[in-house]
Amino acid sequence: MEQHPEKVTTIDDALLIDIPIMHDVRGNLSVVEGDTIPFRMNRIYYLYDVPGGEERGGHAHINNQAVVIALSGSFDVVLKDGVQQKSIMLNKPSQGLLIPVGIWREIHNFSSGSVCLVIASDLFSEADYIRDYDDFLSFKHR
Repeated sequence: MEQHPEKVTTIDDALLIDIPIMHDVRGNLSVVEGDTIPFRMNRIYYLYDVPGGEERGGHAHINNQAVVIALSGSFDVVLKDGVQQKSIMLNKPSQGLLIPVGIWREIHNFSSGSVCLVIASDLFSEADYIRDYDDFLSFKHR
């Protein structure tokens, strides 16, 4: 597993990103384009109909960055860097959470009807995933 050529990341590198809102009496519109996020989008997917009490995530990426957005409802994103941990509740479709490479993420407490959109920097590659937390700790501390 080779780490992304940037510095070793910590949870302090995870940032909330404001997504521009175009207010209109007919309803608001938010657009992700240009430099709204700090990487080129290569994959977009979304989680929905997550049963009560279930969790998603539970992994880290070696090279893939992501922005997570609560399009509807709310959920908590727990971030871990091998030393520190923090939880961020997402509940605004005009705000995304940038998760850099090398950060463990778990998504909990999905509200009923929530939709979690993920914008990823890379196409899916199983080799980019670290799915075991002990392997993640080894990766971070080498």
